Amino acid sequence: MGFTSEFNRRDLVKRAAAVGIVAVPAMSVLTACAGAGGGGGDKVEKGTKSAKNPLAVNESAGLDVVIFDGGFGDKYAKAAQGEYTKAFPKADGKVKLTSTQKIQSTLQPRFNGGNPPDLVDNSGAEQMDFGTLVSKDQLTDLTPLFDAPSIDDPSKKVRDTLRPGVLEMGQFGGKESWVLYYAYTVYGVWYSKGNLQKLDAEYPETWDDMLALCAKAKKQGIAGWTYPGKYPYYFPFSLYPFIAKIGGAEVLRRIDNLEPNAWHDPAVKTAFEAYYELYKKGYVLKGSPGLDHLQSQNAWAEGKALFIPNGSWVENESAKQLAKDPDFQLSVGAPSSFSSSDKMPYGTLWASGGEPYIVPKKGHNSEGGMELLRIMLGKKSSQNFIKQVSSLTSLNGGTDGITLPPGLASAQQALEKAGENIVNPRMQDWYVALQKEKIGVGAIGEMMAGRMTPDEAIKKIQKYADDTRADSSVTKYKR
Repeated sequence: MGFTSEFNRRDLVKRAAAVGIVAVPAMSVLTACAGAGGGGGDKVEKGTKSAKNPLAVNESAGLDVVIFDGGFGDKYAKAAQGEYTKAFPKADGKVKLTSTQKIQSTLQPRFNGGNPPDLVDNSGAEQMDFGTLVSKDQLTDLTPLFDAPSIDDPSKKVRDTLRPGVLEMGQFGGKESWVLYYAYTVYGVWYSKGNLQKLDAEYPETWDDMLALCAKAKKQGIAGWTYPGKYPYYFPFSLYPFIAKIGGAEVLRRIDNLEPNAWHDPAVKTAFEAYYELYKKGYVLKGSPGLDHLQSQNAWAEGKALFIPNGSWVENESAKQLAKDPDFQLSVGAPSSFSSSDKMPYGTLWASGGEPYIVPKKGHNSEGGMELLRIMLGKKSSQNFIKQVSSLTSLNGGTDGITLPPGLASAQQALEKAGENIVNPRMQDWYVALQKEKIGVGAIGEMMAGRMTPDEAIKKIQKYADDTRADSSVTKYKR
């Protein structure tokens, strides 16, 4: 993808961690880990389990935490660290929090030496590959954390306070939970209520209305859509839930499971042909195939296009541009209904966890690492995160009592409207290269640039999926 130093947190993490599309394969790191032996030191002794200390944290032990330092920064983690030392004052001065943008290269020597940190925010362009970490037995099962009482309400387990799908995202084909996704991202079609009002329009809840609105905008010299053509794997943010809405969530499940002919489902063809029509009718901003994510977002924020497929990080990422138009009223829409025969209702949405935290198995203080996560999943820490970085967390109800910026408020409303109709495709977590380079760049990007028909794109994607299924070097997962 060609990350550069000018990229901020949303470029590195939200594209990488929340979506899982730029994880760097870490076989060399973890193969070495697997043969590294017994580790670089002994585990600290467990503390005494109690109502206030349900994970039996050693109250005087040190804690070693490594945070990905992108646009989310590390202030929210430092604030949670402060809560940790309040709870365990004997550990004050012994909690080490390190920030870096180079997770893999920073931690590789430590994993290889059997002396990893106790807690890692595994994010960014150098994100370690989760499938490899799990298959090489390098992670601590977080089930004790999820079974522990929540900070705010001891009558509830942590697992019962999480948003839909978060727990499942940390599982890799079994019951164990290896990853805690702390942020929570809402994906969809992002737009300006103000710009739609200028066209005397509202968000189109049907595809016919979408095409009609794009035609109306075109007459005014405004494009219907734009997208980052250099990174066309943004399209699935709205395209995948569109497929699920048309054909049912089962279609995405079969796609994730690499089942034969899964991409030849009629719902896929319908969705691809609908999006291709945007290109054929000239409703896509000219030059979009050559834009990166920031350029496409800038064009959209400037009102050159009405809609863009994106995630809820876009509010922070485009904050400077959006601030220039006080009437912008940033909002997110679920995929429009294609027809009355759609299998899922309007409002069906893709939303899932991001900002993945892991507790390395060979860390010295696993209980402390899990306890810090328990604190972070409390309302105080969660709201601190929301206020600082304008992102939801995985704590369900964490927004209660605080005023959200327009985009985040819209995302919260979209979640409430979706209810149980939330989909969470796993392709981007399980098969990084397949999702990013092959499906995204090699097929969807080609189709939306007019260089490939929908039928050709689907045929190509199915071949990519078949090749991945047949590749014995790729660990397979199912849901």
